[in-house]
Amino acid sequence: MRSSASLTRHPLWKRLRRDHWLYLMLLPGVLYFVLFRYAPMYGLLISFQDFQPFLGFANSKWVGFTHFERFFSDPAFTKLFLNTFILAIYNIVFFFPLPIVLALMLNEVRVKAYQRFVQTIVYIPHFVSWVVVVGLAYIFLSTDGGIVNEILLKLGFNEIDFLLSKSWFRFLVTSEVIWKETGWGTIIFLAALAGVDQEQYEAAKIDGANRWRMMWHITLPAIRSTIITLLILRLGSFMDSGFEQIFLMLNAMNREVGEVFDTYVYMVGIQNGQFSYSAAIGLFKSVIGLVLVMGANNLAKRWGEDGIY
Repeated sequence: MRSSASLTRHPLWKRLRRDHWLYLMLLPGVLYFVLFRYAPMYGLLISFQDFQPFLGFANSKWVGFTHFERFFSDPAFTKLFLNTFILAIYNIVFFFPLPIVLALMLNEVRVKAYQRFVQTIVYIPHFVSWVVVVGLAYIFLSTDGGIVNEILLKLGFNEIDFLLSKSWFRFLVTSEVIWKETGWGTIIFLAALAGVDQEQYEAAKIDGANRWRMMWHITLPAIRSTIITLLILRLGSFMDSGFEQIFLMLNAMNREVGEVFDTYVYMVGIQNGQFSYSAAIGLFKSVIGLVLVMGANNLAKRWGEDGIY
């Protein structure tokens, strides 16, 4: 019997011929990443250039780390970094656990028709655009006829200007993310829960374990690797606050706590035409994400998990 090591030594053309349908199905995904993920990385060169569109990549002047030095010495850097970092922490702490909790709750539902109905309902917000989500927030929270403030007035409280308040901005942004994406985030966890060995539950029942103990000692350990993998991948986009949502929520009153790297890049890169400077900011964000992914992956391996590579 041949070992798995000997199988991997087969010539590439033989493996392609043998598994051609598998490679064909893999092709669309590979093309997507090549065209939209790897090919655009060539454009990062302009971070080190004084890029002029009419000169192109080849003829634009090289300026080294000038744009990075300018960015780090910019008085706005500290504010942008803190705003982006705090929103990212809010998403990790308050949003990331919720799809896990919701998936565990749905997994405990024994009436499958009701389970599928609830899943459908919680998936729907994912397909609603951020324009609509922010529009709904304005309708509900406005001081000019907003439902929430109308209720507060009827209860004898003062109106709260949620949309202009700096203290409410981060809470509102995180709440919108939770409402929109929590249901969609359960898909992977529900798939992982479907693979849990049911015999373990039967053995636990015989030993007298209740549903809570089975969830704590069987269900959660079974999906632990999935949770850690998704957390590591999430850290890769740690500094991505979501341009569209933040941009729509920003106004003159909350800009001090709401301006993040994504909106700043739009302002200096698109509105002011500083392409090299904005590319340098984007590269800085990507490096932060790469460092976080590599660090989290190494920690996961030290704790006995597989990690992502």
